[in-house]
Amino acid sequence: MKELENLKPAKVWQFFGELMQIPRPSKHEAQVSAYLQKFGHDRGLETLSDELGNVLIRKPATRGYENSPSVCVQAHMDMVCEKNADKKFDFMKDAIQPVLDGEWLTADGTTLGADDGIGVAAAMALLDSDDIEHGPLEALFTVDEETGLTGAAGLSTEWLQSSMLLNFDDEDEGEFCIGCAGGVDTTVAIPYNTEYASMGKAYCIKVSGLKGGHSGDDINKGLACAIKLLARLIWNGAEQCGIRLSKIEGGNLRNAIAREAYAVVVVPSAKAGDLEGLVKELGENMAFEFRSTEPGLSVSIQSTEMPRLLIDSDTQNKLLNVLLAVAHGVLSMSRELPGLVETSTNLASIKMDDKEIHIATSQRSSVESAKLAAAQKIEATFRLVGARVTHGDGYPGWTPNPDSRLLKVSVETYQRMFGHEPVVRAIHAGLECGLIGEKYPQMQMVSYGPTLRGVHSPDERIEIKTVQMFWDLTLEILKSLK
Repeated sequence: MKELENLKPAKVWQFFGELMQIPRPSKHEAQVSAYLQKFGHDRGLETLSDELGNVLIRKPATRGYENSPSVCVQAHMDMVCEKNADKKFDFMKDAIQPVLDGEWLTADGTTLGADDGIGVAAAMALLDSDDIEHGPLEALFTVDEETGLTGAAGLSTEWLQSSMLLNFDDEDEGEFCIGCAGGVDTTVAIPYNTEYASMGKAYCIKVSGLKGGHSGDDINKGLACAIKLLARLIWNGAEQCGIRLSKIEGGNLRNAIAREAYAVVVVPSAKAGDLEGLVKELGENMAFEFRSTEPGLSVSIQSTEMPRLLIDSDTQNKLLNVLLAVAHGVLSMSRELPGLVETSTNLASIKMDDKEIHIATSQRSSVESAKLAAAQKIEATFRLVGARVTHGDGYPGWTPNPDSRLLKVSVETYQRMFGHEPVVRAIHAGLECGLIGEKYPQMQMVSYGPTLRGVHSPDERIEIKTVQMFWDLTLEILKSLK
């Protein structure tokens, strides 16, 4: 890819370019898993894979480093697949198209896949190089991090031989992450009946132009949830104009804040003008409320073809009330670590089939009991309208170890190289370190990486210069652990 040809470090960008051409949605990593296995075998390296598709490649220590501690570098091979509504793109077969934007690399209308493709590429570059000083090295590539962390959850407790792990899935250059939140998904099903649409006028009401973003890292940034805004519009439309709901859809992935949502409604002809005015007024109010965080927010109402069926009035009433009432966003902040979100919930998506309305949410917390309480709060809210609620298995948080040798070496190395102290913190997002640490409780772990922004959305981008910094830092950490 010509956009990547002159970027440094060349080997990292080369492998990143190759990854961009391989479809790798979560739960569909067979092609990239096979690619990584072939990569390891072609270089004569010990290469293992498991039934999930996880790949582990081992590389012997370089001369003079045979007695250094074994280090595992780790990244996940799957990516979040989000695109702009007007972008024609098939994530199961199309290659990501990179776009140079000044000091950043982004993609043409889709997620870039730097989360965590750049981590995979860096690990591959380490394995491929013959001029790097390091002790015994393992590279672990996991599947399905983005939609359940099932790759890390299914990892064998007998696989890893390392005592230290460098996770390449952080998104801010200049920081080391040493702890993260645990999480659990809560899904909701609301059965409904249908009624034939009577006379009136049909509209499509849409919320779009939102930033979206990561449901952990970005949940405290004042971003709007398209589903919550749409629910507010339709609830008011039902109360003031008597609208009837035919279809509602919004959001996509449980770990992304919903960027777009729309509904098809029918309003009595005599109230059509009132509805148009109401949507315009509420849209202006919302734009003002989110003027500093969502400058692209758009609320539209357009005439559309009359639908044949409507959601029954009783279910509509329950649905609109619960969507307006259910919690979304930060539930509590940490009392011990200022600025850290402790517990949150994300109203991630709403979809329909011909029998049920399906709603996906996700809860996160750095306190296990608070995570459970958040999931119960969501369950209780939806139980009020007779919904069927189920919870996923969830995943554990990662308890910080501020006294580990790995962290000490990493911080000292960063300060020596760049002349200032890095930030050491825990994050509200989920990392595979929690699951890996549960299986390997003595493992020392640190997470870091180059700077990414807009992850889990088509605005995803990576700051090019920080990739070189990340690479140089990794080489020096490996060297300094001797």
